[in-house]
Amino acid sequence: MNKYQLKQAKVKMHFNPVSFVKMLSALLAVHVLLSCAEVQTPNNIVDLSLSSKQSVVPFSDPENQGNWVLNTQVSDEFDGNQLDEERWYIVGKFENGQPVYKHPDKPNKKVWKGRAPSQFSGRNYRLEDGKLILETRWEPDFPFEKEIHKPVFGDAMPYENITTACIIGRREFKYGYIEIKSKAADAEISSAFWAMGERLEIDFFEQFGDAGIGNEKVDRQLWWSVRDWNKPVTGKPTYTERKDLGFRVAEDFHVYGFEWGESGIKYYVDGKLFSQVSAEQVSEWARKNRDVPADYNGYVATKPISLWLDQETFPWHGVPDSLEDLERNSPAGQNTDGVVDFEIEYVRVWQK
Repeated sequence: MNKYQLKQAKVKMHFNPVSFVKMLSALLAVHVLLSCAEVQTPNNIVDLSLSSKQSVVPFSDPENQGNWVLNTQVSDEFDGNQLDEERWYIVGKFENGQPVYKHPDKPNKKVWKGRAPSQFSGRNYRLEDGKLILETRWEPDFPFEKEIHKPVFGDAMPYENITTACIIGRREFKYGYIEIKSKAADAEISSAFWAMGERLEIDFFEQFGDAGIGNEKVDRQLWWSVRDWNKPVTGKPTYTERKDLGFRVAEDFHVYGFEWGESGIKYYVDGKLFSQVSAEQVSEWARKNRDVPADYNGYVATKPISLWLDQETFPWHGVPDSLEDLERNSPAGQNTDGVVDFEIEYVRVWQK
């Protein structure tokens, strides 16, 4: 059984043990057959089991009625010993003792260093037990950027005390079914899965693990958006939703699925349809909530995107002011190292 099948089996077992047993029996039979099978090609030998990755389907579509095909170029199970840097750009990798912010595919483009007071560090991740773990650290001695920048949203603040992680997909795709299994950091920090394209942004989620005083519902909230970076909107959402998930995002792992197409978006949580919106409804929302022309098309999510995984401080929700504050929800025995984790078991993308 390959790594994709194992992770799919774990997800299904959590929700439907009977289906899992049936699927496991079938997979074992296939594994026995494939273990003895090879295909000879002119240049090498190809293990047939590699093609069985395609048997992994969206959690919301176990019979694959959508005829989805896994895009292995942008999907990742995070099962290796090292992050695949042909697939991901690690923001702020260190060279000669300093973080470097230079995109390998876009060397002349300015790289965002993160939302102050936190700054992206290329050291703030690890691969562990088949998961990618992004770390937020209390790190006052980090070589922070000295210049204070005025952000598009919020107040100008210095980079200080807190470092976070950011990895960016190096390959783009257009339309499909995007799925992640993850658990947010249980702290006053965001755990985000989003994407950027040409003058557009899709925020699949920006989760906040620690609600803090006065924000008690934030740690149960799904906040997702489509954003237009052209004028006159300039980064504001052309459509956004904030909905109560019914669980704390930092309590356990959950599966979030995002079906994105030319006609609109469907959002799934743990395999169940949670929300949906058509392209026309997005435009209607934008015309009602933004200062735009009457014929404005708010559904700007029609171009190729690259995936982002990161953590950021959200000053409007509160910022940790000490190691103890950052770690206040960490379990006993794990609350003194100044590190909190955003855990990702996999990222998968299917297309037709």
